Amino acid sequence: MSLALIDYGAGNLHSVHNALKAAGAGDVHVTADPDIVAKADRIVLPGVGAFAHCMEALSAIDGMIAAMEQRVRVAGIPFLGICVGMQLLADAGVEHGTTRGLGWVGGTVRAIAPAADLKIPHMGWNDVVPAQGAPLIEAGEAYFLHSYHFDAANANDVLATTDHGGTLVAAVGRDNIMGVQFHPEKSQAYGINFLKRFLEWMP
Repeated sequence: MSLALIDYGAGNLHSVHNALKAAGAGDVHVTADPDIVAKADRIVLPGVGAFAHCMEALSAIDGMIAAMEQRVRVAGIPFLGICVGMQLLADAGVEHGTTRGLGWVGGTVRAIAPAADLKIPHMGWNDVVPAQGAPLIEAGEAYFLHSYHFDAANANDVLATTDHGGTLVAAVGRDNIMGVQFHPEKSQAYGINFLKRFLEWMP
């Protein structure tokens, strides 16, 4: 099984790569080559920073989004987006103006506006509460670091939530597509076990 970990200059690649290896991944390609992505059995898209910058960097790699679309949406291989990599699944993000996302999971990425007097960004360990029947996600605590959140258009696409002065989406997905707002690579045993389930996932 080959796994493509997409390198577009906007992800915590070293830590994610190490976490995937710890979870049992064998053939991991850290790559910016669409040809490798087009042949991968699984794809992981990490992401840190601003939505607009990440989308711009991903779009700047000639043929990358087309290769992802073909493998994920046509061929149906398992896909995981992490943090901003999960947010890029949305229709749009409104950080630094409105930027179009991949549009694979309906929604808009908006600034967190907690009801309580809580600090932003939402940073540190927090509960992950799975939706009933959600694949891969188990109840537990994971590490979060984000100031923007995924406002899903369809409640059925929300696979898990957390709470930071109000409910925030912790995971979204449909079919063979999964995205998590938390950082598996920083979530110790909880994160490694989640990645193990992703590596075994046959949607």
